[in-house]
Amino acid sequence: MEVVYVVVIALATVGLTLFATASRSQRTSREAARLAAVERKLDMVMKHLGIEEPVDAADPEVLSHLMKGEKIHAIKIYRERTGAGLAEAKEAVERLARERGLS
Repeated sequence: MEVVYVVVIALATVGLTLFATASRSQRTSREAARLAAVERKLDMVMKHLGIEEPVDAADPEVLSHLMKGEKIHAIKIYRERTGAGLAEAKEAVERLARERGLS
């Protein structure tokens, strides 16, 4: 009989842990979606007002990929570091390449 109690307690503990983890994960994804929406809106307001965020595209890793001719990797790294969209990252990396004579 004691083994049954131990198994029941273990299963209940595992169940509660899974429930708590799923709940936290769901909350985290909702927060991420909300943050992304706020960032999009802020980007639209800044664009409307003609304000550009000063971003340092001259990240050493971005430059390294550009110097190797790996423009796609440079764009990927730029996006990861800045949170920029694809078009914005491509434009920034291409501008950096032109400024450095790498294009």
